[in-house]
Amino acid sequence: MSEETTTTDPVLRLAERAIGPPVEHDGAVLVPVASVSGGGGGGSGTDHEGSVGQGAGWGGHARPVGAYVLEGGQVRYEPVVDLVRLVLGGQVVAVVALLVLHRWLRARR
Repeated sequence: MSEETTTTDPVLRLAERAIGPPVEHDGAVLVPVASVSGGGGGGSGTDHEGSVGQGAGWGGHARPVGAYVLEGGQVRYEPVVDLVRLVLGGQVVAVVALLVLHRWLRARR
């Protein structure tokens, strides 16, 4: 999306902030891609004294996931490698493996 694009849709605004506009460099055009999610809600009610209250809210999350590269008449997708996510995932697998090994060793005694 170009920087001149203005939208009232909060999800699209969130995506624009997360990834920015397409970039042209050395004859190639990079079109960033993001994963965007959001949700909202609202409500109203009356308490035991008869007072009325109401409220609403919205939240969203966006993260870059890759880019389409347009170069020489060809289009390819280049994913983003999230090292933090990979490291955390490896740590979770290691902890689960250690817990399973511990339980297996205790059962063998």
